[in-house]
Amino acid sequence: MDIPLWVWLATIGAMIAILAVDLAIVDHPWSKKTGPREFGIKQAAWWAVFYIGIAIVFGFGVWYFGGTTAAGEYFAGFLTEKSLSVDNLFVFYMIMTAFAVPKRYQHEVLLVGIVIALVMRGIFIAVGAQMINAFSEVFYAFGVLLIYTAVKIVHDHVKSDDDEKDFSDSFAVRTVRKFWPVTEDYHGARLTVVQQGRRHVTPMLMVIVAIGVTDLMFAVDSIPAIFGLTQDPYLVFTANAFALLGLRQLYFLLAGLMDRLAYISWGLAAVMVFIGVKMILHALHENHVPVPEIGIGLSLGVITGVMTLTIVASLLRSRGSGRKGERPDEVPSESSAE
Repeated sequence: MDIPLWVWLATIGAMIAILAVDLAIVDHPWSKKTGPREFGIKQAAWWAVFYIGIAIVFGFGVWYFGGTTAAGEYFAGFLTEKSLSVDNLFVFYMIMTAFAVPKRYQHEVLLVGIVIALVMRGIFIAVGAQMINAFSEVFYAFGVLLIYTAVKIVHDHVKSDDDEKDFSDSFAVRTVRKFWPVTEDYHGARLTVVQQGRRHVTPMLMVIVAIGVTDLMFAVDSIPAIFGLTQDPYLVFTANAFALLGLRQLYFLLAGLMDRLAYISWGLAAVMVFIGVKMILHALHENHVPVPEIGIGLSLGVITGVMTLTIVASLLRSRGSGRKGERPDEVPSESSAE
């Protein structure tokens, strides 16, 4: 689509306004003594529905102004990026568990993580669009990268039971520790404090560093995935942005289901392989090799079907395990959350 500059500016401005409203309502400290309150499941559910509703309404706007093909590309990209964002949540969950982030400050950490992710993906989208315009052979590299990523996702999933990754001891975190002393305890949401006349960083800053590095790695995987579905920079950006908006509310909504989505990694890997093959076929087609191309309708159907099947199979497995007398995964109690 040929998107004028004012539409880009209006879209980015609207997203900033939505985040500002979210920040004002959700992160408003209801008491100066107690600070921000804990985030409850009911509150998270309403916000998650709100953000998904906005994304769907925007998709209908794309259909009205841009046509069926553009709308199909947007929805396929949104579903793919939303599915990948769920994988982000698993990693965020492990990071905050490793650093023992107090629950009342977790949504602030997630907000910073989302902002970093938006910036990272914006840069990668700009670079990726220029690479695609320069030479179509980049689709070969993107396709191979996605297939490799799929293999890595499955490998990490199978390996995770025996070798849990320690995000609190990553290279970036160790580098920060070399230059600044780190306090033992959290000091609210502050990133640094002065103790005994010397500036210390808090565990909150270490968490943000770990999440920032994770966002960078996920951006490397997710941007090639959506470029395999659409090469329109506007659709790529908006699908990514709407997938990330509301991510922190989705985190608290799915917190009790993290261990129950057993097959989510397999579903994501299947989607990655499918898009990787689609990109390689597209590159061959661009180089005049007589191969079939995968249409956006088929792409949307496969992505929707695979992720639906993955979620349903995971929940059925979880419920079946409980009936057989196995200890069900513990779900954090939200009875005290407002």
